Amino acid sequence: MRSHFVLLAAYNRSMNTRLYAAAGSLPAAELAHDRGAFFGSILGTLNHLVVADTIWLQRFAGLPARHAELDPVRALPPPAALDALPFPEFTALAAHRRWLDAIIERWVSVLDDDDLRHVLHYAKTRGGGFRREFAALLLHFFNHQTHHRGQVTTLLSQAGVDVGVTDLVAMIPDAAADTAAAPDPH
Repeated sequence: MRSHFVLLAAYNRSMNTRLYAAAGSLPAAELAHDRGAFFGSILGTLNHLVVADTIWLQRFAGLPARHAELDPVRALPPPAALDALPFPEFTALAAHRRWLDAIIERWVSVLDDDDLRHVLHYAKTRGGGFRREFAALLLHFFNHQTHHRGQVTTLLSQAGVDVGVTDLVAMIPDAAADTAAAPDPH
């Protein structure tokens, strides 16, 4: 199962790299322009992803294994709100995103089956405690990113910027043909 999360972490980094390159082609005013999305603008939505990722990674840092790869995220102040704008300037936001994606990839690469089976106890930002299987929460973590990146690609498209193919299938390597599996029927 870990290999699936390694793939999702690589996909996440790759798509963020492409998305930020596309967004970086727009002037600051276009990035901050309220386009009626849930988090208003391209900049607002990208900041939401950084905020949400930070919240989840700080929760994940509570795993019993206490992976050192998450130490830099543990040291960050908890985000104030899901719609916070900790990076109003795109260049700083893009640098933070690259930093966060590198941490995510390194951390996911050291997870083991015990981590994935663990039941994580956490509180939501508005209170209320939960106990959920970590593997399912990690899947949500990556799905949440995909969801909001989809919104950003729409906002970029509306601004005349094409991000290109964003499907996960583009990241799945071809499987080697198994020539010994079936005899030649002739």
